[in-house]
Amino acid sequence: PPGPDATRASGRRTPSCLVQLGPSPVLSPAIIWLYWPGDTTWGTVLLVWSAVVGTLDNVIRPVLIRMGADLPLLLILSGVIGGLIAFGMIGLFIGPVLLAVTWRMFSAWVAELPAPTNEPEEILEELDDIEEANKQS
Repeated sequence: PPGPDATRASGRRTPSCLVQLGPSPVLSPAIIWLYWPGDTTWGTVLLVWSAVVGTLDNVIRPVLIRMGADLPLLLILSGVIGGLIAFGMIGLFIGPVLLAVTWRMFSAWVAELPAPTNEPEEILEELDDIEEANKQS
């Protein structure tokens, strides 16, 4: 049977799982509480408000993150979700940073460098062409 250490670890990890659910554990009972006595107007207002805010939060957050980084949106989303799963709340920040660094290193590694020649002007021209191609993509 698991000992007290496992129980304490489970007790510490459970709140971090609840945080990942967002406001729904609080808003769902509040909406039910408003509908229960028959106050359908405020229940509907809170339900619509929760749906709008939740949807906007899930759409706008990745777009704002994307504005600060020159990375594909899918890479940013997987960094946020993967970081959250792997590291908890701090993973929201660590995940995208690790993926961004890895992406940049991989892009630099894959980029083709010009073959060395004896003419420095040719090397500089080829490097300028590569930089222009990277800026356009």
